[in-house]
Amino acid sequence: MRYVTITALAAIIVSGMLAVAMRTLHADEARVVEIRSYNLKPGTRERFHRLFLKEALPMLHRWKVDVVAYGPSLHDETSYYLMRAFPNVAERQKSENAFYGSEEWRQGPREAILADIESYTTIVVPLDAVAIKSLRALTRDRESRK
Repeated sequence: MRYVTITALAAIIVSGMLAVAMRTLHADEARVVEIRSYNLKPGTRERFHRLFLKEALPMLHRWKVDVVAYGPSLHDETSYYLMRAFPNVAERQKSENAFYGSEEWRQGPREAILADIESYTTIVVPLDAVAIKSLRALTRDRESRK
């Protein structure tokens, strides 16, 4: 069985969802979702996940960042994903500038998190509330199985 990389999978999922979303988006429902795919250094994913859950996720919540889904990718031992929703592209940039420029991030888990990341890719797509709700189920369902 061949596995698809998270970036390719995201593109496949998003292309189908995008076609539906573009037909059904209403101005008050439109959001953008950032899908970030991390390539982690070998042997670091479990540590990265623990650090994300303990440090980064609570910080993102404190900064009012809407985390839609996150977790280890299924296709290999070094990939991880994070999906965040924003009202629009400009608000995404404003939020990320504030978060990544903050003392809390720079003096907090930044160094430890970056130490585990080899590279990452980001895509940003428009989605409606129904699609975002479905994406949220990825993490909720995985967490409930633990």
